[in-house]
Amino acid sequence: MNTDVNLLRIAGAQIAPVWLDREATIDKVVAWVRSAAANGAGLVAFGEALIPGYPFWIELTDGARFDSPVQKALHAHYLEQAVQIEAGHLDRVCQVAAECGVRVVVGCIERPRDRGGHSVYASLVHIDTQGHIGSVHRKLMPTYEERLSWSPGDGHGLRTHACGPFTLGALNCWENWMPLARAALYAQGENLHVALWPGSVRNTEHITRFIARESRSYVLSVSGLLRRTDIGTQVPHAERIREAAPEMLANGGTAIAGPDGSWIVPPVADVEQLVFADCDLRRVREERQNFDVMGHYARPDVLQLRVDRTRQSVVTFNDQTGDSR
Repeated sequence: MNTDVNLLRIAGAQIAPVWLDREATIDKVVAWVRSAAANGAGLVAFGEALIPGYPFWIELTDGARFDSPVQKALHAHYLEQAVQIEAGHLDRVCQVAAECGVRVVVGCIERPRDRGGHSVYASLVHIDTQGHIGSVHRKLMPTYEERLSWSPGDGHGLRTHACGPFTLGALNCWENWMPLARAALYAQGENLHVALWPGSVRNTEHITRFIARESRSYVLSVSGLLRRTDIGTQVPHAERIREAAPEMLANGGTAIAGPDGSWIVPPVADVEQLVFADCDLRRVREERQNFDVMGHYARPDVLQLRVDRTRQSVVTFNDQTGDSR
């Protein structure tokens, strides 16, 4: 048993969802959380939109066609299988986090009640070792064809959390390329960054090391997988999607870089696998000696960032009370 207070074992779970099946995918997530914890991990992270899956059908089925019965059927199924946290859909993941005493970061398609319950967001959820949801970050800006399915998020989830000796932050996919989003996390003391991806080596092979080098932090890029054979018959228009799909729709790319920007684990492709690293906070302190982006190398008298972390809402209701008439 590790007794060094500066150390934390982290794990990236590179797995395929049971595509567009929320409960079956959660079954897999629970099993992989148990496996990561059994191997000593204090943190396990999963890819973007893993529960219930990334909307790969859009580029394969003429997703921009207006009023398409195909797109309507797929979108309706997606909403049905999306995660509504208020309905308890992530309760089993919270329970296994508490049971195993491990922090979980998981990507999901969220269908929140506070935006009417009929639109979806690419959200990442922080779950602590007590099984409590610490924050839910809705992706700030969906990328390209994602905008035909997902809604833009807000700044409410731009928050960090204690994770062993580290301060943990996370972003979804291409918002990791947004300098101001990264800065919002750096300013809160982030020194362990998780980047969630749907699954592609080309997405993780450069930026993982770049963020580590820029922030002098550990960076875990965690990706999903999807193979043509993962497209099940329960999905509307499954045969059409399979006919248009390549053999590998998402090939992973989970990787871990150290605070000097060097690889601890280079991108892993094509397999479901737990990827581990033992992180030492002393290495962060060493690398911050000559560059600390929000500390001794900052110039707040010249450059400042303002972040709005209110949860966006279309309507505010003011109900008067105390009038008995």
